This record gives sequence, structure tokens and C-alpha cells, in this order.
Amino acid sequence: MGGLRKLGAPFVTRGPSGVAVRTRLRQLPTTDVEVLRQVGAHLGSLASRDLKARCRDGLGHDSGAWAVRKRELTPVSSARWAGAITKATHDQWALARRGAHAYLQSLEAGVRTLRHRLSLPIGEKGSKHAPGGYRSRREWHAKSRRLHVLEDRLARARADWVAGRVCVVRGGKRLARMRHHLTEAGLTETAWRERWEAKRWFLQADGESGKRFGNETIRVSPEGEVSIRLPAPLAHLANAAHGRYLLTGRIRFLYRGQEWGDRVAAHRAVAYRIHHDAMRGRWYVTASWQKPVTRTMPLAVALAEGVIGVDMNADHLAAWRLDEHGNPIGNPRRFVYDLTGPAGHRDAQVRHALTRLLHWATTCGVKAIAVEDLDFTSEKTREKHGARRRFRHLISGMPTARLRARLTSMADQTGITIIAVDPAYTSRWGTQHWQKPLTTSTRRTTRHDAASIAIGRRAQGHPIRRRTAPPRTHQSDGRGHRTLQADRQALGREGPRPRIAGPRTRSVPPDTARKRATRTPNTVRDVRSDQGWVQDSLLLTE
Repeated sequence: MGGLRKLGAPFVTRGPSGVAVRTRLRQLPTTDVEVLRQVGAHLGSLASRDLKARCRDGLGHDSGAWAVRKRELTPVSSARWAGAITKATHDQWALARRGAHAYLQSLEAGVRTLRHRLSLPIGEKGSKHAPGGYRSRREWHAKSRRLHVLEDRLARARADWVAGRVCVVRGGKRLARMRHHLTEAGLTETAWRERWEAKRWFLQADGESGKRFGNETIRVSPEGEVSIRLPAPLAHLANAAHGRYLLTGRIRFLYRGQEWGDRVAAHRAVAYRIHHDAMRGRWYVTASWQKPVTRTMPLAVALAEGVIGVDMNADHLAAWRLDEHGNPIGNPRRFVYDLTGPAGHRDAQVRHALTRLLHWATTCGVKAIAVEDLDFTSEKTREKHGARRRFRHLISGMPTARLRARLTSMADQTGITIIAVDPAYTSRWGTQHWQKPLTTSTRRTTRHDAASIAIGRRAQGHPIRRRTAPPRTHQSDGRGHRTLQADRQALGREGPRPRIAGPRTRSVPPDTARKRATRTPNTVRDVRSDQGWVQDSLLLTE
């Protein structure tokens, strides 16, 4: 046991702190579409200019520089539009800064692994926690050249990090690179240009509590009327009072519509974003607002009705329900999803699987779901796993962070608590202690099902193994219970079965009168017959 790492304690995850809902803008005439395009393009150019200024300031940026940038944007837009643009710029710069830090850590891990493996003799086997040497001289030479490449990248990344330089592309780096590969992407230059411009538009505004309907820039009434405060250069396009443009179509939020309506009626802050999907030719409105974080339930209270342990895999969720003593109940459940295809399809598959999981938990009456606190950030490098491309592709395709965030957000509406546990050794110990005992002629228990039991028992604080070793002195309960399936106070769980009134078998009891009439007598008697007197056979006993 000395080689095992220390396990972390299970904890209750925090609920979501914000809400975002989306709906479609329908029945937009040509005039409305043209106004939205002009406003988005104008504010998008201002956002690009502001992002350039923020990147130029780097680490020397302060509140004074922020105020200067906002004053420069106010005359060509408005005070509220300028505030929304500068805030979005700060968020984008901070996101790029976090991405640069993650890239720097990945390079450092790769260089460290390459140096270690290159220092070992060729063909030396690795240990359990460290990789070994390379298999051939040719591979060693190729990896030495890659080490120089990574060291150069690391030097540039460190210099950029110290200087505060970040790489940001408004519209997305992937779409920008697609411009040079239009044939492979199946796009024309006109179609690509339309998508590129739509991605760079800016039509989002932060909410303000106390203002009418919670937002002065993009205002949505409880009846679904959408109006936009036009920037100063486009004020001549207004069709309503105070320089506003009222869209023709109305919107309605189907999901959380009542909650949104209550906030708008109370004039509480709601942020809106209008964006155009160039591939489908549709316009959408996204409403978002903050909410107080749900108070986490104590761990003991959440586990009072048992728990459902969930093991996440590349193509399904393996789940098993456990009672309050850690015993599996019923049969395992499997929720399949497909993580191939575009991001929208993958996200929909994850949401559908989680919806079925939560419906099952609600039907069972369980108030807690246990999941692993997985993090594959340091496990995806090619330097660590070498030629195991399938394994690297497998762990890279598992959306661990998104699945946990989705599950926490969706479970908040159903009153189910999400418990995160340490993922160490759950698959190995679950297979060792639970797979074979739970496999029957009618049920095939997989190692993923066994891992779900291990996850649930770890959340409850029980050891994963089924039984402890008996006392060394004698084979009895002189030193207490030898099984850890139940608590000492759970009387009757290991005692004799209660006396049940009725027959001992499942068959119907026979008719007493009929049995007495048809049974063979055991005594000697004479019977009158046509042949005369006949004596029955005697019952010979000693």
C-alpha cells in the first residue's frame, strides 16, 4: 500500500451561478435585417479597434487606460455600447491569457518528458509512473530533433508570457485558416466571407437593474418586442423615440420563460446578445442573467436515500444505484451517446444522456449522483504516451469538464446533488472486487459497471472492497462485524430471516379430505371380494 497515492475526500459540487437561454428571431423583413447588419458591422469594427488597443497595452494596462479607451468609443457609439465593448474586450484578452498559460504548461511538460526519455538507454523499460527509453536509435534521433523544436517554442512562449503578448483572432482562428483551404471545406469565397463577417459583428449589451425591462441598450418587453438603441452614426435609421429601432418580429423563450418574464417585469438586469448564423440564415437572441448560487446540501443529507454511481466512458455512461449502506440495487443502467461529428451534435448527445440519467434518478427517489473528478489536462501529450494514438484520441475526445458542468447545471433544476470523488483506482478496484460476484447467468457485469459501484461507495465513505479479513484469533464475530456492507446499528440485516406465516413451500396446500380418501392405509384390515376373503399385505416393521 506504500505505493498508492493519497485519495482526496469526496465533495459536493457548487451549483450554477448564471443562466442563458436562446430563441430565434422570426419574421424579420429586409429592412430589419439590413439595420442589424449595419449596427453589427459598425460595432464590430469598434470592438476590433478596442481589442487591438488592449493587446498593445499588455500588462501595463490599468483603470486609467480603460477609461481612456471607453471615452474614445463613446462619441461613435454611446456610453453603454462603449462599456459593453470594453468589457467584452477584457474578457477576450483574459481568455487568451489563460490559453497562453495552458500552452506554456503543455510545452514544459513535453520538454521535461523528452529530456527524461532521451537520458535513458535505448530499449529500457519504463516503470509504473514514468516512461522508459525509446525503442530504437532512429526513434531516439527523431525525438532529439523534436526536443529542439519544443525548446524553441517554449522560449518564444515564455517571452510572450513575460511581455504580456497574446494571440487573439476576432472571428476564430479556425475560420481564418479556412480561407486558405476553401476547396477542402466545400465553401466558396462569398460563403466564407459571409460567415467571417457575421462572426466579427458585435451585438451584445449588459443588463442594468432598475432600468426598464433590465436593459437600456437591447430592450425586450414581456410581450416579446425587441428594440435596439442605435449608435450615434446610425441614429437616422431609428423608427421609434429616443433613437431606438423596433424590430417587427416578436420573440418568446420556451425554456425558463417564466423565470425570464419575472425578471423583466421586475426590471432586473438581463444581458442580451443578437447573432446571425450564416450557415442556416437565421437570427437568434440569447438572454443571460446571474442567479445566486444554490446552497450546497450537506454530504450526509444528500446520501440519506442512497446514491447513483456514474462511470464516464468514451461512448456511454455506466450507472448503478446503491442503497445507503453501499449495496448495489437492481441492475446497472447504460446511457449511450455518440461523440463524433460537429460540436453541436456532441453537445446534444451529452445533454440527452444526462437527461435520461436525471429522469432515472428522479424515478428512483435518489437525491445524489456521484461522478469522478476527472482532469486529462496533463495526460494528452504525445510525448507521454508515444505511439498510443488511439488512447490519446480517446481521452482527448472525452468532454469531462463539459459533462460535469452540464450535469451540475441540469441537476440543479431537479434538486439532485452532484458529488465529485477522486478517480484513482476506481476501475481497477471495482473490477477486482465487484465484477465477478455480480455476474450471473442472466446479467453480464462489465468493468465499467463495477467501476460505477466503486465510485458510489467512495462517495458514501465506504471502502471499495466488499469484505474485510476475518479476525486472526478465531472465526467468529467476537471482535465485531466482519462485513462492512452495513452499519452496526442496522439491526436485522445480518440476523435470521423473520418468521413468515403460511406454508413453507410455494405450492398450494393439498385438500385434506381428498388426501385422506385416497391414501393407502397402514393398518391390517379384511376386505370382502368375489374371490372370498382377501387379507391386505402386512406392514412389516422390526
